[in-house]
Amino acid sequence: MNIILFRPHEVELPLSRHDPRARHILDILRRRPGDTFDAGLINGPRGRGTLVSVENELLLITFVWGEFPPPPCPLTLVIGLPRPQTARDILRDATTLGVAALHFVCTDKGEPSYARSKLWQDGEWERHVITGAEQAFCTRVPEVTHGLALAEILAGLPAGSTRIALDNYEAPVALGTGPLTGSTSAVLALGAERGWSEVERERLRSAGFAFAHLGPRVLRTETACIAAITLLKARLGWT
Repeated sequence: MNIILFRPHEVELPLSRHDPRARHILDILRRRPGDTFDAGLINGPRGRGTLVSVENELLLITFVWGEFPPPPCPLTLVIGLPRPQTARDILRDATTLGVAALHFVCTDKGEPSYARSKLWQDGEWERHVITGAEQAFCTRVPEVTHGLALAEILAGLPAGSTRIALDNYEAPVALGTGPLTGSTSAVLALGAERGWSEVERERLRSAGFAFAHLGPRVLRTETACIAAITLLKARLGWT
């Protein structure tokens, strides 16, 4: 953790010694009463926390808040729902890279059971986006949806955005060289592990998506996400 994030309602409460954040403060950062550490409110300001005392397995902490970090890049990811471990990696690393939204959609060639994993049913997914934000020394976490239909997500995308769909089969150009239109926001769509169906390709084309690829090598979904985010941000001049 490069910053430790808290929800607004937590800052007035003591922190359990068994909370992972408490263990990090005491065992990794080796803070003692009177010491400070970097803290932030989720989707709020960054600041400093002061460890006041450790009593009865509880940490008493006070906070002083400063500036809000910059907003995330106006980049939305639409991803065919992958296996849970892959989704965990994407949630964490895409958040670290600063995307604004992550939509994990049901697709024709996807595995329906992935939507019923404990990652999504138990709210575990939120822990991974928070971890990604803490790695980036940022408080911003993306909007996340899962299990919705591709058509439903496409209908709600921002107007006027650059829209790119990755495809190993019918993409005419590489993402690093193809033409881009628009620059105020972007949407990047990646299919499930078996790719897009013909119906989905037509739906994406109708929604204004251009198709691109990442070269002749077939990448893991999580690797393709990171490579594509990095390429697209660089081409659009977003840091």
